[in-house]
Amino acid sequence: MISLKNIQILEENMVYKNFLLRFLFAVIILSIYFIISYIDFNLVFYLILIIYFIILLEIIIYFKTYKFIPIIYIALSLICFLNIDFKEFKILDFNLLLIIIITFDIFSYFFGKAIGKTKLINISPKKTIEGLVGGIIVSILFSIIFSYYFEILINMHLFIYIFLIIFSSLSGDLIESYFKRKNNLKNSSNIIPGHGGVFDRFDSFLFSIIVYSIFISF
Repeated sequence: MISLKNIQILEENMVYKNFLLRFLFAVIILSIYFIISYIDFNLVFYLILIIYFIILLEIIIYFKTYKFIPIIYIALSLICFLNIDFKEFKILDFNLLLIIIITFDIFSYFFGKAIGKTKLINISPKKTIEGLVGGIIVSILFSIIFSYYFEILINMHLFIYIFLIIFSSLSGDLIESYFKRKNNLKNSSNIIPGHGGVFDRFDSFLFSIIVYSIFISF
């Protein structure tokens, strides 16, 4: 019989394994992004278009019910993305956006699995308040370090922006979780080993880009 202590050890190992998988995937994606943006930042536009296309395919193939609503959601996100003028776009702004989203996603998952006890919302039962707080703190910390290093003005405007992107990142995650629950799916697909689908991994970006597009417009 497996003891309680052994079960706890197995759970802890699973937490760190999943965290490392998420971290590894983030490193791979960021590496691809930085290589492409170094060659020509305008090529990032086409990279993201490919991601949108794959997500739409996942929804069409794997989502059996309520398919129309998530398609509209992805289309809205895509329209907001197309509203961004990459020819006049500041690469540091986009890099900061990615830093906020990725650090919040990774560390809210890590803290939620490691010390999370208080459930955040029923739509996504595995999310916890502890994970949310941990993710927010680390995301703000990394964002400030990035801003300081690249001489981005650190003021109240920046903090409001960071919190808006964190909120939209969480919202995007919850929206995707809601769509999956309606379709009785654990993952949007199994295209990424150990991670699920592309929709699973870019859910935070999809809603954040809507908020970001509105933010830069005004």
